[in-house]
Amino acid sequence: MTMVQAILLGLIQGLTEFLPISSSAHLTLAGTLMGLISAEHPEHWTAFIAVIQLGTLVAVLWYFGRDILAIASAFVQENLTQRKKFTEQSLNARLGWYVIVGSLPIATVGLALKNVIEGAISKNLTVIAFGLIALAMLMALAERFARHTKSLEELTWNDALVVGLAQVLALIPGPSRSGTTLTAGLFLGMKRDVAARFSFLLSIPAIAGSGLLELRHAVGVTQGVDVTALVLATLVAGLSGYAAIAFLLRFLQTRTVNVFVIYRLLLGGAILVFLRS
Repeated sequence: MTMVQAILLGLIQGLTEFLPISSSAHLTLAGTLMGLISAEHPEHWTAFIAVIQLGTLVAVLWYFGRDILAIASAFVQENLTQRKKFTEQSLNARLGWYVIVGSLPIATVGLALKNVIEGAISKNLTVIAFGLIALAMLMALAERFARHTKSLEELTWNDALVVGLAQVLALIPGPSRSGTTLTAGLFLGMKRDVAARFSFLLSIPAIAGSGLLELRHAVGVTQGVDVTALVLATLVAGLSGYAAIAFLLRFLQTRTVNVFVIYRLLLGGAILVFLRS
């Protein structure tokens, strides 16, 4: 892997991890075109992606640092040191519970299907193309028929669980973690920027879990890969990820998700045409 390839992959990871257009789809497509994915050991590519995802983990921790500290502080204080009933807890303490509940589905299913996720099916461009298109159609329906009125203060246990279950679909290449959680939030009536913000908070345990779990495969990942390239890709992923978060939150305050729907349809269709040619 060259330094230019590392920069490009890091940029793709950072931008597409948080925009609802599928980081796995873009990275797998890029890796395929660059000839970087081994047919004999596809799990090495999965591990490489998981490691550079740690750059985007730093991005979301950096961007939401104050929010995360406030949530953690309120959660500990109102559940351990000065225990309160859930209905009497502050928004930050409740958000702590919601992130925990929303993270349970992907943690359970992800561990149970780890071998499948790391296998060849997760690199299959046909699966990726249909995943892109299917989620685009659901996103379009959510944009068209959802209420877009629910604030962060109005979130419930049910909202957290449904968004968490939707995040499980991100284990299939193509739909994307941000895409599935954002779409679920819209269907539940959340404001667009609220759905995005909760999606970002929910991404922290998921990205951390997958990245740290795959660190043990670091030796396999770096076979034939310059460690400097791996570090560079991770750094670029962090910087571009921070920019993507800031952009999307501002964008969704005044605009719809239709541009992402169109992009997903075009990309999915282009992949199918490419495979048939």
